[in-house]
Amino acid sequence: MVVADDLFKALADPTRRIILDELTEKSGQTLFEICSRLSMKHQLGISRQGVSQHLAVLEAAGLVETRREGRYKFHDLNTAPLRQIAERWPVPDTSRPQESTP
Repeated sequence: MVVADDLFKALADPTRRIILDELTEKSGQTLFEICSRLSMKHQLGISRQGVSQHLAVLEAAGLVETRREGRYKFHDLNTAPLRQIAERWPVPDTSRPQESTP
């Protein structure tokens, strides 16, 4: 079970949020692909080891799942933990007028 603290810790770092954005755009990336996209699109000069450590935090929070195919390890986005937060603290619909209480 994912603890909310792990989830918030994972989302607190801007580099991890960029990694999640990249996995939203294209799920199933290898470490090499993620590193390349961070370097080319975001000009982040982060080592493979650094990206790997960020991915480990995201995986511990349940936001990233991995699968192996041969010698390659693919990283996929998992949004289920985010849905759990939305269910825990639902946001009221402000587009509809509120009923007044007598």
